[in-house]
Amino acid sequence: MKFPIKISKDDKVAVLGSCFATEMGTRMASAGFNVCTNPFGTVYNPVSIANSIARLDYCVPFRRDECVEMGAGAGKICSWWHHTSFARLTEDEFLLNANKSLEEKSAIWKSSNKVIITFGTAMVWKLVSNGEVVSNCLKRPSREFTHEMLSVDQVAAVLRRMIAAHPDKEFIFTVSPIRHMGEGAHLNTLSKATLHLGLQSALETTAGLQRAAYFPAYEIMLDELRDYRWFATDQVHPTEEAANLIFERFLEAILP
Repeated sequence: MKFPIKISKDDKVAVLGSCFATEMGTRMASAGFNVCTNPFGTVYNPVSIANSIARLDYCVPFRRDECVEMGAGAGKICSWWHHTSFARLTEDEFLLNANKSLEEKSAIWKSSNKVIITFGTAMVWKLVSNGEVVSNCLKRPSREFTHEMLSVDQVAAVLRRMIAAHPDKEFIFTVSPIRHMGEGAHLNTLSKATLHLGLQSALETTAGLQRAAYFPAYEIMLDELRDYRWFATDQVHPTEEAANLIFERFLEAILP
């Protein structure tokens, strides 16, 4: 397939998004690309990914008032920005690790010239207390959040701002083929459709066409590898073979 954005091993690549982004970033690193993957851990929705990028842009240190005690008796401290792999036993330990990582990853992000973003869902979790979108609910009680779907216009607006704010970078967007089935197949379908429509709207702008493109990982999985033998036993995640095939197709597209 003819693809407008190429990546060589001289490029500096940032990969952000869902667990499928982590899969692709790991494979790229193994193939010898210069890659930084998910500086705050896996992030699934467009707003949280955009917030993560803004934090990397400005490198504002994490503060003590951003520390959150995890729920379900975990006995650890994390933040609404991070995957639970960043959690530590005390606030001091968490802040030391989080801010050291932020400083390192912010420098890498600022020097990157290619960005790969994989969206997992258009559903967001918001804090009841202030309406902010969180990247991770940290096993806290559900009563502390509202759960809603972004609109197509909201997704498109987030992406347009993201592209416009970084004229030094080229963006490759994908929609994860991993199915988010926690609330049923229908909501998963609506969520993925919202992401696709928002992406299409954003990429139809002149600025988007110049420095951004869509890679059809979702379509390869669901249209070409439609047989369930390409899914793992949970019927949600691609098998290792399917992920390898999608990565091979990705390399064919992006290599100069």
